[in-house]
Amino acid sequence: MEEKTALIVTDGGERVRKMAEAIAASLDGFSVTALEAEEFSGTQLLAAGICFFGSETPRPPSFAGLDAILRHINLAGRPCGIFSHSEEAAEYLRVMVRDSELDLYPEVLTEEKDVPLWTKGLAARVERK
Repeated sequence: MEEKTALIVTDGGERVRKMAEAIAASLDGFSVTALEAEEFSGTQLLAAGICFFGSETPRPPSFAGLDAILRHINLAGRPCGIFSHSEEAAEYLRVMVRDSELDLYPEVLTEEKDVPLWTKGLAARVERK
């Protein structure tokens, strides 16, 4: 059986970091790598079966490298979820992942209390692959 892997990248803001911790804790059966964007490398993205991106602000400077990679890589069909308390930041994240053709989950996670159900929906997309 192939190992299920998840990558969670945030801008380092405290609110999204707490959401990332809750997401990681709810991903039963996954090997999870959670980090701030400054620590991110493209090889981590290639190894991930599912990706999560969270930001408190639109266009955080720490996302510049991730943003550039996602404009030039095809990850078609790989499940992806975005999370933020800010609608502007969520819109930035939607646009950021568009060119990569990630399978973007339609609902943006905005509240930590919704993590278990939201994560379950995304994890089910990995199961169908």
